[in-house]
Amino acid sequence: MIPLVIVFFILLAINMPIGFTIGISGAVFFLTNDIIPFSITVQRVVAQTQSIAFLAVPFFIFAGNLMNKTGITSRLLRFSSLLTRRMSGGLAQVNVVLSTMMGGVSGSAVADASMQARILGPDMIKKGYPRGYTAGITCLSSLITATIPPSLGLILYGFVGEVSIGKLFVAGIIPGFMMMVFLMTTVSITSRIHKYDMPDLSVEKITIKEILLDLKDSIWALMFPVILIVGIRFGLFTPSEAGAFAVVYALIIGKFVYKELTWKKFQEALKDSFIDNGAIILIIALSGIFGYALSLENVPGMLGTALVGITTNPHMMLIIIVLFLAVAGMFIDSNVSVLLLTPIFLPVIKTMGVDPVHFGILMMTIVTMGCMTPPVGTALYTVCQILDAPLEDFIKETMPFYLAVVLLVIVLIFIPDVVMFLPNLIY
Repeated sequence: MIPLVIVFFILLAINMPIGFTIGISGAVFFLTNDIIPFSITVQRVVAQTQSIAFLAVPFFIFAGNLMNKTGITSRLLRFSSLLTRRMSGGLAQVNVVLSTMMGGVSGSAVADASMQARILGPDMIKKGYPRGYTAGITCLSSLITATIPPSLGLILYGFVGEVSIGKLFVAGIIPGFMMMVFLMTTVSITSRIHKYDMPDLSVEKITIKEILLDLKDSIWALMFPVILIVGIRFGLFTPSEAGAFAVVYALIIGKFVYKELTWKKFQEALKDSFIDNGAIILIIALSGIFGYALSLENVPGMLGTALVGITTNPHMMLIIIVLFLAVAGMFIDSNVSVLLLTPIFLPVIKTMGVDPVHFGILMMTIVTMGCMTPPVGTALYTVCQILDAPLEDFIKETMPFYLAVVLLVIVLIFIPDVVMFLPNLIY
């Protein structure tokens, strides 16, 4: 086990791509093991991808890329701008609302953050927002996509932990909207303190007629996650079939409703999907070697015993695990964290009586936040590079938003009914 750990951290330190890091370190374990044949590594790579539920991942990625090419983003942006017209920190509020709506389209925090950095970032800077603040709210608002369906992270968690993906999708709705409220409140407070983008009170108040007119144009995008949840709940399709449905839905809406999907845009979406899927599937496949090595050494069992020895209080256990996930998220990609750590922590929280659906929402929120924290946050560096924002400014301006997320996580830990209300009601 020691060679695996040493090689893993050495490769991580020299910035080796994470897929190769977990694959090589897992292979080293079997190379130094005289009992188990090395050929098992090939079997584990293949076995890791042999799941019907896993098909949902490439389908949803393709659907998200298609929807981003069909004018859905521009329509949701216009609708978000209307809803936040008279709020303090108008464009920053648009950023949060748009992330909430796009969470049901892209399913990826990094994709959402990079898109909004390009669309809203330059206008926010022109409006007088500091670059660090602009990058901070753009990054942290994309965290909403971690729970709003169809979250790719929840699909992976359900796939690895054998937890109902339909229940996870439903459970993520209230926490997702609560995060929107927490972040919008933080934007309002910080904008008033620093006088960022104060509202023009001469502008007329929003009317129901305006909302309905804009909603009419955006309804096909907003209905997408609703159709998925209803379809999965009532057995119209499985999560994998829902992914295939999402692709067909995106094609029909883009071509025949919004009429913006051209052959060129289709090719671009296909190309982007090949790249995205290639990276994710490589990580998933190679994690089979690493995960199997951990299970052979009974790491989940030993860690579970150690954690139970610390406390038998489920709330304290969740806090300890959440803190561990927060630190791990700073160094490891969120998808990798889900694949490697779910089999370790899920048995522990089950013995404590914690619902796996409740834990899944907490886990995805925390590990996805790792994309927005140094030293290896992918969303953080992507957004800072696009907006030319210094890292120290980003960290300083983002502290209030980190605090808002921490407060939300505390609420979710101690009031599990917030997460479980809808799943218990619908299922």
